[in-house]
Amino acid sequence: MDGGHRGWRACVLSGAVFAVCMAGTTLPTPLYPLYQDEFGFSELTVTVVYALYAFAVIGVLLLVGNASDAVGRRPVLLCGLGLAAASAVCFLCATGLGWLYAGRLLSGLSAGLFTGAATAYVMELAPEGGASRATFVATAANMGGLGCGPLLSGVLAQYAPWPLYLPFVTHLVLVAVCAAVLLRLPETVREPRPLGTVRPRPPALPPRVRAVFGPAAAASFAGFALFGVFTSVSPEFLAESLGVTDHAVSGLIVALAFFASTAGQLAVGRVGVRRSLPLGCAGLLAGLALLAGALRWDLMALVVLSALIGGTGQGLAFRGALSEVAEASPEHQRAAVISALFVVAYAGISVPVIGVGLLTGPIGLEGAGLVFIACMAVLVSTAAAYLLRRPAPART
Repeated sequence: MDGGHRGWRACVLSGAVFAVCMAGTTLPTPLYPLYQDEFGFSELTVTVVYALYAFAVIGVLLLVGNASDAVGRRPVLLCGLGLAAASAVCFLCATGLGWLYAGRLLSGLSAGLFTGAATAYVMELAPEGGASRATFVATAANMGGLGCGPLLSGVLAQYAPWPLYLPFVTHLVLVAVCAAVLLRLPETVREPRPLGTVRPRPPALPPRVRAVFGPAAAASFAGFALFGVFTSVSPEFLAESLGVTDHAVSGLIVALAFFASTAGQLAVGRVGVRRSLPLGCAGLLAGLALLAGALRWDLMALVVLSALIGGTGQGLAFRGALSEVAEASPEHQRAAVISALFVVAYAGISVPVIGVGLLTGPIGLEGAGLVFIACMAVLVSTAAAYLLRRPAPART
């Protein structure tokens, strides 16, 4: 097997490890109605549990987002897998809300370690000249893994025994396999430094990155905000407003948004990075409009179309953003810069989700969703106008 084939094999295997870790972060999504019945908490609590994950991700990215640049990619990723396993154990032991908080916190810590380190690792393992394909592998592993989580748990919860246990046992097995795979992959950091050299520091962007970071961050925030609200409240909306209690269907609809994101990322190669960011914002705007129609008229078809079109828009915008930021970053700071981009993205997941949860009590789920959509529509429109006026430079 020549070096190119070995490089792509390692790149794809590291992407699979990335996908398994991210799948664990969305595994509980279709199970929240079951947990609500079991423990008797409100929709606000669901959004807080969900947002706790995002806050944990942001904390890790801010405090140790550059750790893998210093100590190496593999040690950081192995630690992330350990935290993912601990999160699954918390859900297996859940006898009250505290266990769910702990599980989501650990899941967020795991994702925070993986987000920058795994993205950089996948890209560095690719053969020379394969940066564009490697970027797709990394972003597809991220979004594809997020989509596989609710699909797996929804199917197991609906058609297999022990709906609150079997999904997490399955994930534990997959994490163990991933740890074995990761131990056989090479390290890409040439001169690892001791862990003591890692210091928390605020996000700092090298001067050559700043010109592309602004539009990339704006598009990422808007796309992740749509995903955050869609994944946190859609199972409850499907059950309350549409009478859909099938966990497999609920998981599939959430998964569709992430799979559509992967398709949107694949389309970037055809439309080009320069056009993918504003086109992605247009797709997000259409997805928001369809979601508003679904909330207003209780139509399942509009929910599905919102997932597909909004997800595609998010994928276009996100891969374009990541490509620009990664290519502009110096090699020794790549994971730290990518982590800074994800800080903005996960802020989009957490803050709007809590806002929707707070509004659900006084004005209901439909009203809260429509307020969110109006705010995000303004943000997406502003980002699109900015991108059209100051587009990112095209790259081959």
